[in-house]
Amino acid sequence: MNEPTRYQALIKPSWSPPGWLFGPVWTVLYAIIAVSFGTVFYKAFTKQIPWIVALPFALNVLFNFAFPPIQFRLVNNFLASIDILLVVGTLIWALYAVWHASPELSWVVYANIPYLLWVSFATCVQLNITYLNK
Repeated sequence: MNEPTRYQALIKPSWSPPGWLFGPVWTVLYAIIAVSFGTVFYKAFTKQIPWIVALPFALNVLFNFAFPPIQFRLVNNFLASIDILLVVGTLIWALYAVWHASPELSWVVYANIPYLLWVSFATCVQLNITYLNK
């Protein structure tokens, strides 16, 4: 069975979004992430903010990019649930860190509210998929 077929075969909650929605949502979110996270990394590279502020942003990118292979190639719901909890956790940490590090970067927090809302919703979906397919 190929990857999309294995994922489609999973039991999902009735309120799970349709597959066609993921592409447009992530396209917008990745644009927001590129600009806002890029600004944080630039500020860290130029020593305008401490590197510790950029750390949760870097971890968030790592965990975010790890999710699709875990969920769609390995089809490992348990690991995918752990990973998505790490995504939402590092995002909250990142937004908290940047909010307290630099008032001029408060826009980064506001810009990432859609990302936080989507990944929080996706976390609920993933945790339900894991529960329903145990």
